[in-house]
Amino acid sequence: MPRAEVGTPKYLANKMKAKGLQRLRWYCQICQKQCRDENGFKCHTQSESHLRQMLVVGESAGKHIADFSSQFQHDFVQLLSRRFGTKRVKANTVYQEFIQDKNHLHMNATRWVTLTEFVKHLGRTGVARVDETEKGWFIAWIDNSPKALAKQEASMKKERMSVSDEQRERMLIEEQIERAAAEAESSGSKQEQSPPAEEIGLKRDETTEKVVLSLAPKPGASSSGIKLSALKPAANPLKASNPLKRPNVFKQAAATSSSPAPVDAEKINGKRRELTAAERLIHEDQERKRRRVEREAAA
Repeated sequence: MPRAEVGTPKYLANKMKAKGLQRLRWYCQICQKQCRDENGFKCHTQSESHLRQMLVVGESAGKHIADFSSQFQHDFVQLLSRRFGTKRVKANTVYQEFIQDKNHLHMNATRWVTLTEFVKHLGRTGVARVDETEKGWFIAWIDNSPKALAKQEASMKKERMSVSDEQRERMLIEEQIERAAAEAESSGSKQEQSPPAEEIGLKRDETTEKVVLSLAPKPGASSSGIKLSALKPAANPLKASNPLKRPNVFKQAAATSSSPAPVDAEKINGKRRELTAAERLIHEDQERKRRRVEREAAA
């Protein structure tokens, strides 16, 4: 039956019926013909024109399938990049927008049987980032163009320059604190490993003889118990043997009358004088030495 002429009611009816999307399995990509039902598609595959096209394609089937696959991927990625950019989007959503065009390249002419296989192929080739969730497959386009890379580098440089001086100072202070903590830990571990140092201080040697100081005046002896007669200069024999010099009797009498009576060193004004700290220490040392001597004598 010949086709209806353009403008006839039959032609308009066929256009209205063919409006919108049809079933994918009833589309012939070789002849680029969409059939409305299974009977129509069966009649088309048995037609003479379809058989001639199949003979031409059969001579190099792999080449035609590769061309259809590359064309389908190019169109799909172009829609993904222009419509969604680098956003993460569901793969089925992109495919539904892709097939809105009635004259699009159908997937049954490519080497991918399902959309899942095509999405996995995009992930393996690095065209898009692919991840599977409970809601389905999601894809995000990866922009590897030189312009995008230059823009990304410029944005990173701007971010580095926008860091304020306060943040730099804060980072430096944190680094110094971490370095000081690490040094403190290392020094602490070294101190734990090293043996304890001996205590350094003044120690009394019990074997040596103790020095005794006495502040009470003793006749003919110094306060430390050592005679100082050897240190005194010798008397001038000329002065002692001068016969012309006579002693002044009146001066001696006045000196004897004016000199007060000797006072006990331990008593002043009828009261016992309190011992100083040095005197108490000396007295304790003397008592301790006396007891030790008595103990040795008794032994």
